Amino acid sequence: MGKLLFITGASSGLGRALAWRFYRAGYSLALVARRTAEIQAWASEQELGAGRYEIYGADVSSVDSIIAAGQDCLAKQGIPDIVIACAGISVGVDSRERADLEVIARTFAINNLGTVATFHPFLELMIGRGSGRVVGISSVNAIRGFAGHGANCPSKAAMTSYCECLRAELRGTGVDVVTLCPGYIDTPLTRRNQYSMPFLMHADDFADAAFRAIERGTSYCVIPWQMGIVAKLLRLLPNWLFDRAFAARARKPRGP
Repeated sequence: MGKLLFITGASSGLGRALAWRFYRAGYSLALVARRTAEIQAWASEQELGAGRYEIYGADVSSVDSIIAAGQDCLAKQGIPDIVIACAGISVGVDSRERADLEVIARTFAINNLGTVATFHPFLELMIGRGSGRVVGISSVNAIRGFAGHGANCPSKAAMTSYCECLRAELRGTGVDVVTLCPGYIDTPLTRRNQYSMPFLMHADDFADAAFRAIERGTSYCVIPWQMGIVAKLLRLLPNWLFDRAFAARARKPRGP
């Protein structure tokens, strides 16, 4: 029997690219998103084998919704070999605006609580089986904070930290935890950015690199590798130098 991938955020962007890469490697797919019609249209366009995928509608900002999707997957397809929490949002905010506090809360609900809930239905079963891999899609924005990123940067930092905690908790169980930190990837989300995006990468190229990292069970990986070097340098910069270096950087505009 082939391997099974459970992935959220599969209707577009990184989620769709990752799903396609794993499918081409022989995996069956459990595709999760709110916009199920878009997933079905894509599956038909790609001529996915009828017995090799299932679509589950879920809103990852709702714990009950995403857990229900996981339970449906278990009933229909069994225990996944790999679970990828890829659903996420990146919206510019201004902490002076009352309405943006709700945006920040929703960002954390999707990017963080959604990740925890995505993994939850499978962890005990994977531990019992003695194998499995869970993958959190974080971001290089987890490294430092930037103007207008008061929702995205801290939520991604929290995701990176959560995955590190989970990796420590699952040590010795046979279940691996992989944290992937994309740099700038060409997706509908990044196309709204109004500032420079160094080392911009095509989504399919990201998926190839991510697939290799996940298959190896790499605990932490920044993609592309050039952004990994930048991330290490950003960690080392003292605040006064970091502030000066990015003083002229355009602020991420408030989202819709």
